[in-house]
Amino acid sequence: MATDAEALPFEIEDEPRRTDWWAEVRGIFWLVVAVLGFHSLIAKPFYIPSESMMPGLLVGDRLVVTKYPYGYSFVTPTFHLLPFMHGRLLGRLPERGDVVIVTPPGKDTDYIKRVIGLPGDRIRVTAGVVYINDVAVPREPLGFRMIPVDTNTQCKPDEYPGALTIGANGRKYCRLPIYRETLPNGVSYDTIDLGVGMSTGDNYAERRVPKGTVFLMGDNRDHSADSRYSTLNDGLGGPVPWENIGGRAEFITFSLDGSAGWNPASWFRSFRPGRAGASLHPERAPQDQPAK
Repeated sequence: MATDAEALPFEIEDEPRRTDWWAEVRGIFWLVVAVLGFHSLIAKPFYIPSESMMPGLLVGDRLVVTKYPYGYSFVTPTFHLLPFMHGRLLGRLPERGDVVIVTPPGKDTDYIKRVIGLPGDRIRVTAGVVYINDVAVPREPLGFRMIPVDTNTQCKPDEYPGALTIGANGRKYCRLPIYRETLPNGVSYDTIDLGVGMSTGDNYAERRVPKGTVFLMGDNRDHSADSRYSTLNDGLGGPVPWENIGGRAEFITFSLDGSAGWNPASWFRSFRPGRAGASLHPERAPQDQPAK
């Protein structure tokens, strides 16, 4: 006859395994910490909400912003909850021509602009031409560019008078004048300038960029709230402290034209072709050729 000790394993069924909810919560917590840490210290996605950086960036572009190129400051964390603090950890100044993410002083919204002036520079704009230390930034007219009109790029007549046109394929386009600027360090990029008098930013009185600040402008010169405008006009209020620079724009991941609806079938059609992977670094003059 089997003893009670010998029969016990065959008489008691295994109990169902209980979920360790505390372990689950801890796992989710550390996952969130890891994601926020990556977003805050390494890189994060960014969405283009305005036309201020056309023609290079369109509303609906999604891109990658790296956090480490200029070091870390109070605006580095994903959520801008810290008060202003002077200095940067492992910091260095951006280079002329870099496309950067900036948080305007006193705000918690990120803008995207291009670095034009560095500490010590004297910056002015006369009839739409940028001058750095009394030298005009060279501008090469490239003619007109046909930018497709869609839900995100509407080419409104009051903003771009006379620019809306119909292409040979029957599609609507925004026909905009393009100028290639070349900064003193030899980097170049395309800008849009609708002509003198199209915005108050066509003329900006000379100002020296103070130590520890940078002067930023949008590539769409007549539709960019940047260092030329006061914070009351949603601008940057002049040169911006380098502590307010949150990172550098690297490349476009994908772009949407704004036509996507609730139906998943519309999502694929809303992708703009040919934009994924486009670099956001300015072009550099060859080493054996002087900058224009």
